[in-house]
Amino acid sequence: MSPALTIRPYSEGALTQAAAKLRAGELVAFPTETVYGLGADATNDDAVAGIFSAKQRPSFNPLISHFPDRDAAAKHAVFDARADKLAAAFWPGALTLVLPKRDDSTVSQLTTAGLPSIAVRVPAHDMARALLRAVGRPIAAPSANRSGRISPTTAAHVAASLGNAIGMILDGGPCGVGLESTVIDLTTDQVVMLRPGGITGDQVAEILGTDVVMAETDDTAPKSPGMMTSHYAPGLPVRLNATAPDTEKYGHEILLAFGPDCVTKGFDKVLWLSKTGNDREAAANLFAKLHEADQPRFDGIAIAPIPDTGLGLAINDRMKRASAPRAPVQSNP
Repeated sequence: MSPALTIRPYSEGALTQAAAKLRAGELVAFPTETVYGLGADATNDDAVAGIFSAKQRPSFNPLISHFPDRDAAAKHAVFDARADKLAAAFWPGALTLVLPKRDDSTVSQLTTAGLPSIAVRVPAHDMARALLRAVGRPIAAPSANRSGRISPTTAAHVAASLGNAIGMILDGGPCGVGLESTVIDLTTDQVVMLRPGGITGDQVAEILGTDVVMAETDDTAPKSPGMMTSHYAPGLPVRLNATAPDTEKYGHEILLAFGPDCVTKGFDKVLWLSKTGNDREAAANLFAKLHEADQPRFDGIAIAPIPDTGLGLAINDRMKRASAPRAPVQSNP
C-alpha cells in the first residue's frame, strides 16, 4: 500500500480533515451503516470524475448523492407524497430514492449520468451524517471498491481494493448492515425497486399501500447502481445454491453456509453467513465473508441456498450478480 493513503480512526480532527479534503475536490472513503462509501463533492465535475477513475467504473452508471437530512435532499430532488412517506418511515436509513432532479440542482450531471433523475439517501450512521453536515454539500458516494468487485464493510477492505487511488479513509469500524441500500424509483406512477437491499419491498409496499415492481437488469443505461449483470464479484468464480462440492469443476471449493440444515461435508473450508438461518445476520456478514473467501488457495466459492424472502431477496440478487460472467473492466473516457 502506498504511504500516500491515510487511514484515520474517527475523531473530530479526522472529521475536519476529511471534510476539508472533500470540499477541496479530493476523494475520501467513509463509513455508512450499509457499506463504506467513496465520497466526492457531488457538485464538482472533476471530483466526481475522480470516483469513476478510482473505481474504474463505467461513466453511464449513476451515483447516489448523500445528504444529512430530508430537507437538504429536497433542494436537489422533487419529493411527491410517496417520497415523503418513505422518507418519514425509513430515513435516516438504508433506502435510496430515485426522484426527478430539480432544475436548479447544482449536482453534477456526471453524478446522475446525465439522467433527469437523481438518487438520494440519508444514511443512518452518525459519522456519515456528521461528515455530510461538515462538508455542507451533497456527497456522491458509491461503494469504496473497484467497480463490480466485492463491496467493503471495513476500512481494510477499502485499502485492499483501492489502495493509493484515494488519499484518505475515515475509519469508523465495521459496517452494521453490511448490505447496500434498497433503491426505489418514484419517477413514474409505478413504484419500482431498482435494487433490493436493507429495506424490503414488502416494507415499502406497506407504507405506500401499493405494489412494488422489480426492475430488470440493465447493462446499458442503469438508473441505479447495482443493476448491471456482473457486479459485487470476487476474483474467484461463484456457484449458487450449492448443496455439495463440485469436485469435477472446482478442485478446492470454499462454502458460504446458511442455516441449520446446510450441508457442509466435503468442502475445503466453511464460512458461516448465519448458522441459525437469520437473513439479517447473513446480510451483515455477506461481503466480509466474500472477502475472506476470495483466496488463491481455493478454486471457487460455493453459496448455500438462501430462501428468496425478506433480506434473502437482496442477498440472492448480490450473489446472482457476483456469479455472472465477468464483463471486461472499463476505464473512464
